[in-house]
Amino acid sequence: MDEIKIFKSQYWASLEMFKEAVDKCPQALWNDPHYKNKFWHVAYHTLFYTDLYLSPTEKDFKPWHKHQDESNFMGHLPWEGNREPKKCNPYSKEDILEYYPICYKKVAIELDKINLNDDSGFHWVPLNKFELQIYNIRHIQHHTAQLVERLRQTANIPTKWVGFVR
Repeated sequence: MDEIKIFKSQYWASLEMFKEAVDKCPQALWNDPHYKNKFWHVAYHTLFYTDLYLSPTEKDFKPWHKHQDESNFMGHLPWEGNREPKKCNPYSKEDILEYYPICYKKVAIELDKINLNDDSGFHWVPLNKFELQIYNIRHIQHHTAQLVERLRQTANIPTKWVGFVR
């Protein structure tokens, strides 16, 4: 079994579904004040952690050049007294679509070099690299599902399922 080929396929399928949700999001929904976690914020959070967990280690991670301090966090910071993260300016759809291919390409670059038996490389994630890939794909799918559901419920915009990418 070629685990790396399978992981690439599932990352790319998940990311393609994510991109479709971003592409189809109407401007009115992008920063809709009815949602605590705005569409743009969920989208940025998803790409940030995809990028982070595809890095060999936390020390190797270089945030995207448009990253704003603490913009990756969507909830309270329990390690800092449960405070709210710093406010940041909304990312535009164009920003997210600029960041997207960086993450998409990083899948092949990093997975081609990975040893799936190594530790995760992130002190807060007590997994090996094999399980970290599943964890990361699940994270993408979790937030993509939130965005897809928001599109369907608020704007009756459907999206398609992508089962795999070869």
